[in-house]
This record gives sequence, structure tokens and C-alpha cells, in this order.
Amino acid sequence: MSNPGEQEEAAKLWKVNRTIHELVKDRGFQVSDEEIHMDLATFRQHYASQTGVVDRSQLNFFTNHRDNVQHQIFVFFTDEKSVGVKTMRKLLGILEEKNIAQGVIVFPGNMTPSARKVIVAMSSTFKLEEFSESDLLVNITHHTLVPRHEVLTAEQKKELLETYRLKETQLPRIQLADPVARYYGLKRGNVVKITRPSETSGRYASYRICF
Repeated sequence: MSNPGEQEEAAKLWKVNRTIHELVKDRGFQVSDEEIHMDLATFRQHYASQTGVVDRSQLNFFTNHRDNVQHQIFVFFTDEKSVGVKTMRKLLGILEEKNIAQGVIVFPGNMTPSARKVIVAMSSTFKLEEFSESDLLVNITHHTLVPRHEVLTAEQKKELLETYRLKETQLPRIQLADPVARYYGLKRGNVVKITRPSETSGRYASYRICF
């Protein structure tokens, strides 16, 4: 029998697993709806031991982009409370072995400054991102106060700037560290279209550039 603490932990990881799959899907990668809509009982059956402990390594997954199967992302769960260089090396080893350039690490506690330096140091070869489990307990894009965000392609961005005769510097900004920017994995120079409901015109769109 599992104890209440382990049941709580499993319920937490069930939410985290759902959000990370939604995040990956919202970035254009292939994700099964079964994984997103899985209920807690099924999640426990799949990922928890008889004692109720969830093995985080079982939650690791990789998938292809819908428009480009060569573009893959690998999501790596670690049970290490304070992620250090050793864990980052392990993730990089998997990415090298699978020939995947994009990785997301999900951890229960925090990340050491030296581990964050690895992300920067490897940025020319690998796009590495990090989320704590607490970041993923709730999908912020589902919040009623968060309007719809869409990331523009390079062509759409060019068209926008030409249509309105704008320079990039004239667009309002969204910070790289903004939770919504992190959710969509925005890079500097990316433009997002933000659609809000409007009492007069039904809805209106605005644009922001990531910096």
C-alpha cells in the first residue's frame, strides 16, 4: 500500500506530465491525446510501482515535430532535488546518442548555477531548457486571464513588419523569462501574436517581440 505522501507525489507528477505534454504539443510536436487526457488512476497504473512510487525515468519521452520529422525534442525527468553538472552530462549523453538537438529537463527542486552554465555553454549545439515541477503543476496558458498566443513563422513575421512598415525595435516586447515565453520556448527575435477578446470588435490582435 502506498502512503499519503507517495499518493500526493503521484498526483503532482500526473499534473506535471500532462502539462509538459501539452507544452510540447503546443510547440508543434506530435503528442497523443491519450497522454494528455490520461486520468490519475491510469497514470498510476502506467508509472507507479506497487508501493505507489512513481519512477520519474519512466516519464522520459521524445517526439518529432509535426512539420519536420527530423526536428525532435527529448523530455528528461530527474529525481535529483538539486540538479548539478552530472545530471546535465547525463542528459547531453542521451541527446548525443539519439542525435537530438533539443532537450527539456524537468526536476523536483532547483538547479545549481553550474548546471545552468552548462545550458549556456552548450547553446551552440543543443537547445536546453529547464522547468521545475512546480512550474508545470498548472498550464498557465489555460488560465482565463492569459490570452491566446501564437508564435509567428519567419515568413509571417516578415509579412507583419512589411505590412505595417515597422522595424523590429518598434514592436512591444515580451521578455525571454516571461512564463508564457518559456512555455512556447521563444527565442530572441521571435514574434508572438496575442489575441484578446474585445467588447466592441469581438477580438483584437497585438504583437510582441521576444528579447
